[in-house]
Amino acid sequence: MTTVTKTAENLYEGIANMMAGAKEDYKNMSTGYGKRELTGYSKEQVDNWDNKTKITMGKKYIKIVQDTGVFCFVVKENFKHFLKGDILKAAGYNAPALNRARGNVLAGNYPIQWTGPLYLK
Repeated sequence: MTTVTKTAENLYEGIANMMAGAKEDYKNMSTGYGKRELTGYSKEQVDNWDNKTKITMGKKYIKIVQDTGVFCFVVKENFKHFLKGDILKAAGYNAPALNRARGNVLAGNYPIQWTGPLYLK
């Protein structure tokens, strides 16, 4: 798990910070937190990380797809109990889980893993 501490001026910058944190978490996991070198498949994954990230705009959410799976959804505008920039875990390929936000890409200071936002405790 990596904590993204950077704040952002806009959603695109916030999403870039979040995905950089996820990429860093993948590097840490793959190298045993610096105990070994990044090689082979893991190095290839890190080198292609940004190319495998796709951002799709919807009416209420921005969907972030990493490789072939939904990484998360980000709220575009305030609604219900969510704020602009809230990170939502995916409930399925086309819908977020609406129980609670896992962080906010604009505010920063949230945990992220290379697999996506953390589950609720």
